[in-house]
Amino acid sequence: MKSTMMDVPLSLNHLLDRAGTIFGGNAIVSRLPDKSLVTHTYAQYHRRTRALASALHSLGLRAGDRVATLSWNHHAHLECYFGIPAAGGVMHTLNIRLAPDEIGWIAGDAQDRILIVDDVLLPLYEQFAHLHAFAHVVVFPFSGAAVPPEFLDYEQLLAGADPDGFTYAEHDENSPTSMCYTSGTTGRPKGVVYSHRSTVLHTLVGCMADCWDLRGSDVMLPVTPMFHANCWGLPYGAVMLGTKIVFPGPHLHPDDLLDLMQIEPPTLSVGVPTIWMGLIQAFERAQAQTPGRWKMPEGLRSMVGGAAVPEALIRAFARHGVTLGQGWGMTETSPLATVSYPRAELKDASEDEHFRRAAMAGCPVPLVDLRIRTEDGLDAPWDGKTQGEIQVRGPFITGSYHEVAVTDDKFTADGWLRTGDVATIDELAFVRITDRTKDLIKSGGEWISSVDLENALMAHPAIAEAAVIAIPDEKWSERPLACIVLKPGQHLAMIDVAGTLGAHLLQHGFAKWQVPDRFEVIDAVPRTSTGKFWKLKLRERFPR
Repeated sequence: MKSTMMDVPLSLNHLLDRAGTIFGGNAIVSRLPDKSLVTHTYAQYHRRTRALASALHSLGLRAGDRVATLSWNHHAHLECYFGIPAAGGVMHTLNIRLAPDEIGWIAGDAQDRILIVDDVLLPLYEQFAHLHAFAHVVVFPFSGAAVPPEFLDYEQLLAGADPDGFTYAEHDENSPTSMCYTSGTTGRPKGVVYSHRSTVLHTLVGCMADCWDLRGSDVMLPVTPMFHANCWGLPYGAVMLGTKIVFPGPHLHPDDLLDLMQIEPPTLSVGVPTIWMGLIQAFERAQAQTPGRWKMPEGLRSMVGGAAVPEALIRAFARHGVTLGQGWGMTETSPLATVSYPRAELKDASEDEHFRRAAMAGCPVPLVDLRIRTEDGLDAPWDGKTQGEIQVRGPFITGSYHEVAVTDDKFTADGWLRTGDVATIDELAFVRITDRTKDLIKSGGEWISSVDLENALMAHPAIAEAAVIAIPDEKWSERPLACIVLKPGQHLAMIDVAGTLGAHLLQHGFAKWQVPDRFEVIDAVPRTSTGKFWKLKLRERFPR
């Protein structure tokens, strides 16, 4: 017997046409550099995106050519998400927070042919322009200023294109659509290439109620940069459902985000934990100084990822009626791989248990297989205690890197991605990240989780941020050192820090041998280009 189903390839073009024809009147709002707002309907967006694809064809774009973007979150960047693959190209988002030399190296490694860049980011482009020659540089006049004559004007290109006569480039569902490079904190960044098939499947899974819970009736505020793992895939979901999007542009300071939330109240927002830490601190500080200055949008739901989310942060937002959900993933996983959500089995659980679960990485999403492998190469039992490396496989998980040989430190012989994250998994399939393999602390032959220590320290009312690293120890091989950032107005005397915080950790269930012997008060925890704690810099600063 054969299936009677049609063999229709999965394609982003379907999502684009769906948005333009079904949701034509819905809005896409972008905040400009001067903080004013501009609005486009999905019908306008559909036409402009097809015009971009037509214009790229006129520039000689060939199937598989890479088109780089150097842009903030706004409507034109969203046009690139669909317009570049519609023309047969591969969108390559360049991370604007990297050093110029690294951006130039990545553009060269990807062999980017065309660059689309915001005019406000031209000074950054000029710092790496000598490292890679683009056939064309297209400038989006984000600020409204005139585009320098040596570059192509994005708006003029679209105005001169033919969106009606444009025909989508031929492709199959495995054709590439976009690529992102890993953060490269332990070596050169590596390219991950997504396909029409992987992106559509990831979008369908992400839009499920127990994942992003994205709805057509939502107002979505994507704070996660569009150059970071394709903004976690949310732009594709929003276009598929016709969801109203409010793009913050370059204005990511907590005060600016809170101000935008008053003008365009979101119902769903996404961002890394450091963004939400800054947001709640700014909000509570303003409430104390000027009550009523800002309001948290009623019923706001937030998906947080990119790093472990402290339970204290989830509780802090809950006090103001905001639900923080947590997901885990990587550039290599598109990136959604696990989500923490309310399980039916836990409907009668205590409030404390719900918060404890919310602070976990959650359960594997549909289509993703996940296992925890111990040091001896065995599958860890689902007991919530046994630690091992997370390994995953699935239709939107990469099986290799762009033009890099497959090696056993990244992929197993039976085809699983080795993530480098250490975790446990319990009887309900809740994954709890305990560390990165390189960040685990082995003291006296026993493992200490730096993530667990950090989360407990950040539950202390005086601490804004905490990062724990291993330092050499003659007797125990390694010992934990805690680097802490105090909240504004807090003045713990250095002589009291160890005693006060040591007692705090003991109260949170840590054994005495797990408590750091040393605490360093610092001004700020260094961060990677994606907002994660950059422990390499702390290890360099505190080598012993």
